[in-house]
Amino acid sequence: MDQAMLVGVPVIGLNDSGGARIQEGVESLAGYADIFQRNVLASGVIPQISMIMGPCAGGAVYSPALTDYTFMVRDTSYLFITGPDVVKSVTGEDVTQEELGGAKTHTAVSGVAHHAFDNDVDALVRLREFYNFLPLSNRDAAPRRQCDDPPERPVYSLDTVVPLESTAAYDMLDIIRAVVDERDFFEIQPLYAKNIIVGFARMNGRTVGIVANQPKFAAGCLDINASVKGARFVRFCDAFNIPILTFEDVPGFLPGTAQEFGGIIRHGAKLLYAYAEATVPKITIITRKAYGGAYDVMSSKHLRGDMNYAWPTAEVAVMGAKGAVSIIFRGEDVKAAETEYMEKFTNPFPAAIRGFVDDIIEPHTTRARICADLDLLESKKQENPWKKHANMPL
Repeated sequence: MDQAMLVGVPVIGLNDSGGARIQEGVESLAGYADIFQRNVLASGVIPQISMIMGPCAGGAVYSPALTDYTFMVRDTSYLFITGPDVVKSVTGEDVTQEELGGAKTHTAVSGVAHHAFDNDVDALVRLREFYNFLPLSNRDAAPRRQCDDPPERPVYSLDTVVPLESTAAYDMLDIIRAVVDERDFFEIQPLYAKNIIVGFARMNGRTVGIVANQPKFAAGCLDINASVKGARFVRFCDAFNIPILTFEDVPGFLPGTAQEFGGIIRHGAKLLYAYAEATVPKITIITRKAYGGAYDVMSSKHLRGDMNYAWPTAEVAVMGAKGAVSIIFRGEDVKAAETEYMEKFTNPFPAAIRGFVDDIIEPHTTRARICADLDLLESKKQENPWKKHANMPL
């Protein structure tokens, strides 16, 4: 790890560990702490990837937790602080290794792991594929390779992908795959917080990080898990000079007591903080809804977004027509007022007039616009005020 930081190359850990060796006592704990310290020092300097290829228990789990990405192998890898026997003796719960810390648990429920693969060979092949998206260190620009997919390619399928009915769902992955090079998109945490999509792709051969709301799940609302998932990804991209591309269709933060009691204010602020802090090129496409505080959070012009585009189907407003009218015109004729509100606000023009959106574009020109902007923003230099470190709302 010391050598990797010295020369500026990523660290990949292949983990298969039963935890601290009891016979060695504190010496084995000291060995762990030395690794943890180096994980922390290397964070944001070189990419760190953990591949869990067997059991990983006790103190050993904290090294993967400190790295940037954790991948698991289905049915053979486990991550847990204490095994099933200890859990049973302390809490009386009967639980299997797979239920407690298997790949399914950590990729879909806890969000500790970022991907799971079918077997060791598949895992190593996909790891190489993933590695190709990353720069060697924070001193290198985002990787670029030769691309045979024309940057100005029109994508006519995008003209009809958003349904006319504003409450109807559609698959944001259709938009992402249609826009990126050769439909190649490596999604991170596909089974966790499905209402937000994050992952890596290429635009004209250049690596980009993609963040997108997914209207198919919870209508694309931001909740606690989605905010944390998005924030961590945005901070990784910012640390390693990877431009961030945001596809936005968000009706707001998810309402309800479960979210409020769980601290949605604090957790939602993490995504806001990550976008506001990022100094890499940031390009945003509003495909449909951009309502309320969630509009601000998703890489808006006000958070130093470089290029912000809206499709003709975009709606930038404080809230949806029905909710807004019931508050403004309480007790009056709501139907007529709703039509007036929709004409005024459920379109991208008020935002475009004020310069909060750079342009209203035809959907099929999206790829050409993004590729041209990435070339323009290649030389972007932006710095935050000096500080020892910030105090983000953890």
